[in-house]
Amino acid sequence: MLASTTLWPSTIVSAHSFRLVTRIAAWSGMRLGEICHLRKEDLQTIEGVPCFVIRPHPGEGWSPKTEAGTRVVPVHSRLIATGILSLAETIEGPWLVPGLDMSKQGMRGANFGRSFSLLKTRLGLPAEITFHSFRHTVSTQLRNASAEIREVWIDRLLGHEATHRSQGTSTYLGCITPQNLRQTVEAITYPAHLLASNTL
Repeated sequence: MLASTTLWPSTIVSAHSFRLVTRIAAWSGMRLGEICHLRKEDLQTIEGVPCFVIRPHPGEGWSPKTEAGTRVVPVHSRLIATGILSLAETIEGPWLVPGLDMSKQGMRGANFGRSFSLLKTRLGLPAEITFHSFRHTVSTQLRNASAEIREVWIDRLLGHEATHRSQGTSTYLGCITPQNLRQTVEAITYPAHLLASNTL
């Protein structure tokens, strides 16, 4: 429902940017700020795996929320099917998501946040449903997924601080590969009737 552009109220943020932001959120669990601050060069192939690279951008004064927030997030196959890997070649400017404003505090996407709140109102959704609900949904799905998906992989994918900060855990976290994370992100799934069209 929240990924549908039918009722998208904004004339400032395009329906294309709305689809892009909400689909990345739904298929990755990334935070709104992380998505809005993605640059085109942050879409990279690492060890053969297409990934979003979430990292500080000192030039605009933005950095991930926590140290663990600096990470790579493999691109879900559903996003790849929409053609997202070729976006950098078709979008003008440095950003992966075009048409978002930059606040005085260096935060990008405030206009998106306001329009998203208005969309919620139009849909009659309760106040507790927010953009962050995409992230909660992904986290819940992954923690209920196959036992083959390890909790530390989920934490790394979502940029959560490890529950146990022992030396052994730190060493293991450093050994998590893009292939491990791709296996994790591919565990995200939705019922067929909730899936939007396969285009951006």
